[in-house]
Amino acid sequence: MTGNTHDVLAIGNAIVDIIAQAEDDFLVREGIVKGAMNLIDAERAEALYAAMGPAIETSGGSAGNTAAGIASFGGKVGYIGKVANDHLGEIFRHDIKAIGVDYDTEPLPEGVPTARSMIFVTPDGERSMNTYLGACIELGPSDIDTEKVKAAAITYFEGYLWDPAAAKDAIRQAASIAHEADRKVAMTLSDPFCVDRYRDEFLELMRSGAVDIVFANEVEAKSLYQTASLDSAVAAIREDCALSAITMSEKGSMIVTRERTGEVPAHPIDNLVDTTGAGDLYAAGFLYGLTHGRELDDCARLGGLAASEVIQHIGPRPQTSLADLAKQSGL
Repeated sequence: MTGNTHDVLAIGNAIVDIIAQAEDDFLVREGIVKGAMNLIDAERAEALYAAMGPAIETSGGSAGNTAAGIASFGGKVGYIGKVANDHLGEIFRHDIKAIGVDYDTEPLPEGVPTARSMIFVTPDGERSMNTYLGACIELGPSDIDTEKVKAAAITYFEGYLWDPAAAKDAIRQAASIAHEADRKVAMTLSDPFCVDRYRDEFLELMRSGAVDIVFANEVEAKSLYQTASLDSAVAAIREDCALSAITMSEKGSMIVTRERTGEVPAHPIDNLVDTTGAGDLYAAGFLYGLTHGRELDDCARLGGLAASEVIQHIGPRPQTSLADLAKQSGL
């Protein structure tokens, strides 16, 4: 897919991640659901921030992480997401631009602050997210740049956007613009709890053709179809969507099309440190490959490579050039 302003235009909740290591006892004491994204209010955000240990502040947000990964591969990528005109908003703007992402969404001049997610990483590498959406909820149709959507091979959005109401209208608008321009639309299911909240709407997006490509992990895929069987979920998603990629942690990933199901093993790692951003970076590698004419199995291998890089350090974005890693790995 050449001749586009962007390979991928990502739309998501612009969030600054505040990441700290924690013991399981801390999660129990604070009433945090392990391994999930828990939505919290401003008061809870302040309380958790006060309770957490030493932390790293870094730009995050699911689609923002994916955009950063695509840029690290050398892809052309844009991002739409709302921050406030404050300290955390400046951190987000600086980080995403510095890695090579085209980002010019107007910041919110006043009112609620930039979104932040307190992420607690337990010794097993699992991350538990506690997210105050702040300025994210102000993302709406007026933030969608029609010409950018038309000029992107794929417009990609995160399922988390279904929490703020105005963002739903923005996504539907973007999907309509993309399809009118003969472009593709992709989404990630984001989180099993997110799927539980919006199952019917996610299925409608897929079945209506508003979404062409879906990313999910195996828990999300099973949750989507309310089944304990991954095989049943795969059979159902094949009927509902033209292309799906299902990640299975250390077991690798599965590519599902109308015609076939293919499995690709996980990329080997030395040390699991933090799973934050693993699914986001898998999507980055897959979408980079897809927009550069790679076979689907190679797209999955690129996704696995990107995920393997990000889970071996603290933080949701690559610290090593993914383009260099792909070259070293023969991809």
